[in-house]
Amino acid sequence: MRLHWPAAAQEWTEALPVGNGRLGAMVFGGAGRSRVQVNDATVWSGAADGPAKALADVVASGAGLERLAQVRQAIFGGDLERATQLLMSFEGPYSQTFLPYVDLWITLPDGESHGRTLDLNTGVVTERLTIGGKDVVRRVWTSETALCVEITGAVPLDVEITTPLREVSRNGLDLVIEIPVDSAPRHEPQVDAPVYGDGERGTVTVRRKSGDRWLLTLTSSTTTEKYWTGQRRSDLPSLMDACDVRFGDVPDVVNVPELLQGKDEQLTASVLFAFGRYLLASSSRPGAPPANLQGVWNGELRPAWSSNYTININTQMNYWAAEVTGLAECHEPLLELLEKLAVTGADVARELYGARGWVAHHNTDAWGWALPVGMGHGAVSWALWQMGGAWLVQHAWDHYDFARTWSTLERAWPLLRGCAEFLLDWLIEGPDGYLDTCPSTSPENWFLVDGNPQALTWSVTMDVTLIRAVFERTLALALASGRTDPVIAEISAALPRLRPFPVLDDGRLGEWVSDLPEEDPTHRHMSHMVSVYPLGQIVAGTPLGDAAVATLDKRGNGAMGWSWAWKMALRARMGDGDTVRSLLSEASQAFTGDRHRDAPFDGSEWGGLLPNLFSTHPPFQIDGNYGFTAALAEVVVQSHTGVIDILPALPSGWTRGEVRGLRCRGGLAVDVSWDAGDVFVRVRRLSGDAAEVVPVSVSGEVTEVVVSDVVEVRGRISC
Repeated sequence: MRLHWPAAAQEWTEALPVGNGRLGAMVFGGAGRSRVQVNDATVWSGAADGPAKALADVVASGAGLERLAQVRQAIFGGDLERATQLLMSFEGPYSQTFLPYVDLWITLPDGESHGRTLDLNTGVVTERLTIGGKDVVRRVWTSETALCVEITGAVPLDVEITTPLREVSRNGLDLVIEIPVDSAPRHEPQVDAPVYGDGERGTVTVRRKSGDRWLLTLTSSTTTEKYWTGQRRSDLPSLMDACDVRFGDVPDVVNVPELLQGKDEQLTASVLFAFGRYLLASSSRPGAPPANLQGVWNGELRPAWSSNYTININTQMNYWAAEVTGLAECHEPLLELLEKLAVTGADVARELYGARGWVAHHNTDAWGWALPVGMGHGAVSWALWQMGGAWLVQHAWDHYDFARTWSTLERAWPLLRGCAEFLLDWLIEGPDGYLDTCPSTSPENWFLVDGNPQALTWSVTMDVTLIRAVFERTLALALASGRTDPVIAEISAALPRLRPFPVLDDGRLGEWVSDLPEEDPTHRHMSHMVSVYPLGQIVAGTPLGDAAVATLDKRGNGAMGWSWAWKMALRARMGDGDTVRSLLSEASQAFTGDRHRDAPFDGSEWGGLLPNLFSTHPPFQIDGNYGFTAALAEVVVQSHTGVIDILPALPSGWTRGEVRGLRCRGGLAVDVSWDAGDVFVRVRRLSGDAAEVVPVSVSGEVTEVVVSDVVEVRGRISC
């Protein structure tokens, strides 16, 4: 699939992304002086010892187990104002920022651009120009080690390199850059950013070769790259070729401005599925930090929310599509970050909460930040949430569950075991005998007490759901590996004492421990619905499934990029393909507002897609793009119940399509084609058990097949 834009970019939100996981670049194009804005995934403010220093300062200020007991006493006693003030003392400074790096400027003679085309399989941006009556072609891509620019057509050029960071030295097109030692998000205007000192450094080198063509190569080396050890094993074409999903007719070249007019919903779905995979494969490879809030593309010194990792939904959504769409290798940087958090988070668990294991909160960064952020004034509704690690660690389980190999099990076990240890120590016995989590918040949402917004309570649904998932999956890993471990008995005793899912009098799944009045009944976060997607604890066609649908109905469709994507995945899990379609239609509208201003959260300026197909609120956040891919995968194949469910949420009228290489739990891959109701399914074994009975469901009719290599199933659907 190739995506075409008929003109060069005038600004960043029109530029096209290329990347190899380590280097990312935004390609503007055009004759005259044109820009290629370059990022390096290892260029973050801060330092490796930053988390430890911040933790020591917070503990020195009085935060710790004694104050935690005071917080809990205040919450159970109904003094939420006192609990809030006490808990804010647990906040450290902000986690660090993913920074822009350099700009590569290429000056050609004036001429005319005939547009840019991005090949999603090769990651090459091709631009055709007319300069002085001659045809000129410029191609931009990333190899395994470099950013490459090729220009053919015998034209003179000039090359310049600049940086928004501090320049240390320059020798022609060799540049040494100092990286700031501290930074804060732009919603903290009173904090100077960035702050320089004795920081890390980066070296950028540009080389030029000429002959019948120009070839420019830009390479980068940083002093922070040694902190990332993963080994790359494949290139972009092999990653992209692993999976494909197409609805209806998909041309070889898609005109993006025409696509954004919204006239072909099936083509839009096909493009967004492929584009999300391309962005993940281009921004997340072993040997570099995982994809952040903007993937690996950021042009601002103070980007929104520091362009780091928000782990109450956004980082998780970045990787929902990794396993199911054949990008398991792209998942590995996130697993490496989890392994860093298991170290830094162990210190936080011990010093702040007197607990074993490891913990993480609302944010993390490339250094493994695990402390609450907020500088003592961050709202407790988001800053003081102890379940960030409990949600993020589910990705270690997914990496195992889709492959079912010994190596993925051995990688997941210590991560889940350590998280489970923290949760066992975090739980306290409540007044009615249940084990409670306290303090407890439902991320970024508020309830009302005497008309005043409050966030602190105990055992919110999301907390209990995540704890249950960690406990059950830790036990499953122990069983699969034949382990005996003291934590197994502790988990087995604690599991039945967790609170059950609350169902409210109006039939909805409850978000809080009791039926509390909501400050915002249509809130963008669907935190208590994590039980439906991605965890699969609540399924369609059950009383709890009905309660989940009632909750979705009450929340409504309107959202922002990532929230639309989550709602699409949730509706797909409930088998509601037509609502998936309406959500996709909202989310894929061209954004016509002010791209340069951060929109409010009240829904008045919720955005769709930017000209380059990036998802926006605004500001731009890449999680929406990744989430669309994951949600559309759920439309065509689901496997979370132990059954391979084919086309469980296909929108009506989507009568023809083809799927190749979607992964299912248990080491399986599925190919599906359908046309006018006839369905053909091929199930292939990739790893795991040599031969296993696998139920395959088409329109509710289940066929049990033994998958040792490849088996085929045929059926009918109503479409």
